[in-house]
Amino acid sequence: MNTLECLQAYWWLLISVLGALLVFLLFVQGGQSMLRCGIGEEQRQLMVNSLGRKWEFTFTTLVVFGGAFFAAFPLFYSTSFGGAYWLWMLILLSFVVQAFSYEFRRKKGNIYGTATYDGFLMFNGLVGCVLLGVAVSTFFFGGEFTVTKSAILDPANPVISTWADTHGLEAIVRPVNLLLGFAVFFLARTLACLYFINNIDDAVIDTRMRRGALINGLIFAVLFVAYVIFLLCAWGYRVSAPGLVDIEPNIYLHNFINMWWFGAAFLVGVVMVLYGIFRTALTKAWRGGIWWAGIGVVLVVICLFGVAGYGGTAYLPSTVDPASSLTIANSSSSLFTLKVMAWVSISVPFVLGYIWIVWRKMNATPLTAEELSQEHHTY
Repeated sequence: MNTLECLQAYWWLLISVLGALLVFLLFVQGGQSMLRCGIGEEQRQLMVNSLGRKWEFTFTTLVVFGGAFFAAFPLFYSTSFGGAYWLWMLILLSFVVQAFSYEFRRKKGNIYGTATYDGFLMFNGLVGCVLLGVAVSTFFFGGEFTVTKSAILDPANPVISTWADTHGLEAIVRPVNLLLGFAVFFLARTLACLYFINNIDDAVIDTRMRRGALINGLIFAVLFVAYVIFLLCAWGYRVSAPGLVDIEPNIYLHNFINMWWFGAAFLVGVVMVLYGIFRTALTKAWRGGIWWAGIGVVLVVICLFGVAGYGGTAYLPSTVDPASSLTIANSSSSLFTLKVMAWVSISVPFVLGYIWIVWRKMNATPLTAEELSQEHHTY
């Protein structure tokens, strides 16, 4: 591999890690979806304030994920974000309403009531999770777009990527994409249950969340297994030579076999997720499920991104023009840009270390109703 190929592979790995962390942090959205599910006001306040201390992590990770994609693979950014804008605008809308809901739900002079802002939070919990799952699924099952790089020289219409007239709505209604979308939704709810058990000291919440972890975990497992079956049987595109795109059946199964380390890590991640869910649901005193399941989720998502992009695989297939499909080679930034950003990325471990220190400090002791009553600022 030459320097450019090494940097392209490095940045795809970095984006994979960011995407994996984002999926893990969706426990915030999962928790928001359960705010009006027959719980008392005291328990609701504990849940909201537990999530309110973490929601910025999810929002910031989403922004960094999009920014990294823009900088490292700008053709993907212009094609997907610029073409399938209904999909991405709905995702961003759901996160925007989340941002102001935490600050205004109990603010003095709130004329709409907390229930209105809880509704916004639940909207973000459902729509944000499902549509992010749909967006990730397009990495495997593609979209209706064409790419004509020479069009940049057309003064009348200098647009490289052209999407179908539905501009992303077709991805939302595609059953296989929705399958992953709802799998992500129930995963987020499962992680939220595990997080509440770990972070809140309340007998009512503990009992309800252990039952919730089991129910949502089972639904997630069924949906995810169904999606993986579709994925392993799917056709995909592989670039065998510059300008030559081959259609390959069972391409992701072949990638898991050929890149066996991804296959092994994927299985380890799945086992960790299931262990974290079912041990928490079946063991009353154990509170560490969020870390087993969380690390497992990160491993699984990194592996899915790996088989989607490495090995010359098109990580965004075009269903109308295979030659327009995007790979990490034909959609990346220049060698100079990737080099400069590689130096910038050295700061990432320090940022993650800071987040970990802050997280541990905030979670040093489980949140209780007594502690919440003494807080000067509550959500």
